[in-house]
Amino acid sequence: MTRLLVGPFNRVEGDLEITLDLADGRVTQARVNAPMYRGFEQILTGKAPHDALVYVPRICGICSVSQSVAAARALADMAGAAPAPNGQIVTNLMLAAENLADHLTHFYLFFMPDFTRPIYAADPWHAEVMRRFAPQGGQQTRQATAARQRWLTLLGTLGGKWPHTQSIEPGGSTRPVDAAERLRLLSKIREFRAFLEQELFAAPLEQIAALDSESALWNWHAQDPWRGDLRAFLSLSQALALDRLGAGPGRFLSYGAYPQPDGGDTLDAGVWAAGSRAALDTRAITEDASHAWLADAAAARHPLEGQTIPDADKPGAYSWSKAPRLAGAVVETGAIARQLCSGQPLLADAVQRHGGTVYTRVLARLLELARVVPLMEDWLAQLRQREPYCAPARLPDAGSGIGLNEAARGALGHWVIVQNGRIANYQIVSPTTWNFSPRDRTGTPGALEKALEGAPVREGEITPVAVQHIVRSFDPCMVCTVH
Repeated sequence: MTRLLVGPFNRVEGDLEITLDLADGRVTQARVNAPMYRGFEQILTGKAPHDALVYVPRICGICSVSQSVAAARALADMAGAAPAPNGQIVTNLMLAAENLADHLTHFYLFFMPDFTRPIYAADPWHAEVMRRFAPQGGQQTRQATAARQRWLTLLGTLGGKWPHTQSIEPGGSTRPVDAAERLRLLSKIREFRAFLEQELFAAPLEQIAALDSESALWNWHAQDPWRGDLRAFLSLSQALALDRLGAGPGRFLSYGAYPQPDGGDTLDAGVWAAGSRAALDTRAITEDASHAWLADAAAARHPLEGQTIPDADKPGAYSWSKAPRLAGAVVETGAIARQLCSGQPLLADAVQRHGGTVYTRVLARLLELARVVPLMEDWLAQLRQREPYCAPARLPDAGSGIGLNEAARGALGHWVIVQNGRIANYQIVSPTTWNFSPRDRTGTPGALEKALEGAPVREGEITPVAVQHIVRSFDPCMVCTVH
């Protein structure tokens, strides 16, 4: 057996290192290290509760809206408040704009460039992939970067600025949208739709969203295997057997996405496993610090009872990340979980056949682009002029609250306890904490650690390309992982 340290990874938000044990050209065991300590949970202790809305967006420059939404929901839960309908719609629009920008960034800038590596130079498709997806110079890379820049201007109109948007409140949004702005926003959404339909899908969004099985997907692909970038991805998946690479734990967690003013989520919450969705019990969420450089408890703790106390010399620890578990089990989160829990039939069929793999994770994110853009057009039409965007919400001097949200990478939760008008405890469990967790006290590996087992490593590789594909299929945001 040999040991290989891979990292730090480029094109990853934050620092990431992975230790691989290898035998017979395969990974036998992996340990994932989040080596950068942030300390936001400690920073928030002692602050006024409303100050969380200033601090938490700065956890990350990529998913700052997601952090704001989770914090606002935690404070609203504590106050027993509900957002104004217009404010809920605008918050959904801001969150969707950020999430879809992340999906576009992930596909064109983080994931697809790995197929341009010299190790694939002898493959017949390599020249075409270089033309499309080469870092900086690829034709599609340039177009996607420009489309992303124009798309993110929505957040200036909706929230005043991005990142670190400050308009999101427990009662909704402080930034109303007038009639002229609504027309401009619709124009920007339609422009983004045009990019997706012309370049990514080479088909109407509704046609992609309506694909209801793997056979329907592959029949569509066979019409022209390199027309559009989704078909290009499918061709690479077929050539490299990405459907068999990076199988995760087989359980998927979603908190539900885009709640509507009349109740319910647009994309349902739940836990999906073995072909069916079960209800989510948030009381079953715990964090285990046994392999983290953090003071250990006698047992795993629920986030409302969580603690974050550094212990850099702790024996047996190898990451700053805690190990979240649901009823003691490892779960995977992300767009794949949202699409499964909301009953997207193509994803359900693909995961039933292959599990959570590189192929199904990336496919889920692309399908989400096709599904959510039309929803944003509908939400914009639902805004009511001369109605409030933010309802009053008085925060109590003592209490607790939970804010659950779906960031681009998956389930994000904030838990807050307030005493005497000050934050007594604030705990954050991010999507990458779920997916990139270390082992727990039973020795059970986290989702990525499990997915890396069995990955092939070619002779002489020091940054194995298969490992790169698996890691990037989860799209890590390491700055969010450790607080």
